[in-house]
Amino acid sequence: MIRVETSAELREWTAARRRAGDTVGLVPTMGYLHEGHLSLVREAKRRGHAVVMSIFVNPLQFGPNEDYDRYPRDLDRDRALAERVGVDLLFTPSVEEMYPEPLQVTLRVGSWADRLCGASRPGHFDGVVTVVAKLFHLVGPDEAFFGEKDFQQLRIVQRMVRDLNFPVAVVGCPTVREEDGLAMSSRNQYLNPEERRIASALPRALRAAQERAAEGERRSRTIIDQVEQQLRTAGLVIDYVSIVGEEDLEPVETIDRPCRLLAAVYVGKTRLIDNIALGPEKER
Repeated sequence: MIRVETSAELREWTAARRRAGDTVGLVPTMGYLHEGHLSLVREAKRRGHAVVMSIFVNPLQFGPNEDYDRYPRDLDRDRALAERVGVDLLFTPSVEEMYPEPLQVTLRVGSWADRLCGASRPGHFDGVVTVVAKLFHLVGPDEAFFGEKDFQQLRIVQRMVRDLNFPVAVVGCPTVREEDGLAMSSRNQYLNPEERRIASALPRALRAAQERAAEGERRSRTIIDQVEQQLRTAGLVIDYVSIVGEEDLEPVETIDRPCRLLAAVYVGKTRLIDNIALGPEKER
């Protein structure tokens, strides 16, 4: 595995791989890798790509009162995990490399950024699409791999590609979970043992909602009320619980097409997100 820190080195490497006839897969991350990230690399390798993984904690997607400074970082650990799973090139730029001068031109997301996670994190998705667009230009991947745990992010990036005609396919990969069902996240390490126990109520509530929908419940409000009651009973503080269309992220009153139940909660100071599929084509 090769590690580079500059855009020039990255471009030189990808150009050489293309001359050799390789396709390129990109796995963008903010580091502190876990099995969810590694599963994206495995899928990219399965599809035959030379794999670029980026590790960059992007300041543009953090609000002034969020956890940018304390976001977990361990580059030595990440480097070993990336090499073990078969990453071909690890791109670890500094903030100065990605943003050598204050940006005058950025991307903005429309109404999709005003709901769900965007409602409590204004500007977050603008920061996401700006850095992802830069990575797409630098790497020129054939395919880029994102986890479904951040489902709103996945759909927004896919829409960016469609709206702006990026020549890249964005592949969504299934959420990877811990033994207790909690979706793998770099932020899970913030949780103490008691908070971790409480947090496991989130995936249980989502799974119970999925089972109820599979049994025939089609009223979104009924399912949302059930989930909220379970979360509050467990001691979780709710940011939002919502059921939206899987393709358009629009709220739905009746589950009569593929939908997603999405939730964000706080356990202490830690914010966790998760989602699960609902609807006629998604019944388990």
